[in-house]
Amino acid sequence: MNIVYYSRYFEMFEEARTELLRSIGLDVTEIEKAGTMLPVVEAHADYKKAAGFEDEIVIRTNIPALPKGKLRIAYEVLKDNDVLVSGFTEHAFTNAEGKPTRAPEMILSVLQKHF
Repeated sequence: MNIVYYSRYFEMFEEARTELLRSIGLDVTEIEKAGTMLPVVEAHADYKKAAGFEDEIVIRTNIPALPKGKLRIAYEVLKDNDVLVSGFTEHAFTNAEGKPTRAPEMILSVLQKHF
């Protein structure tokens, strides 16, 4: 059909999320080395228009609120400033064994600088 398959948007979200966190000083690998995992516990996408395979797109990401129990990251996939897909992922904070924890201070202190 020459359009981007719907599940590929979640892969784009993951890349955009990693880049967003890195750009504000939160390297996912370093977070995990410190003992905090950020598993996705919810993911949602609203498909408005299809992107073609060779379309140039931009993915805009943001963190709409400081996390309490979970971290939500919002996404918009744009082509020529037209929103094709919008969505979010929600991430729990867990320790290396998968048990829920509070948002670590190392993450909160970095995020607070951007609010």
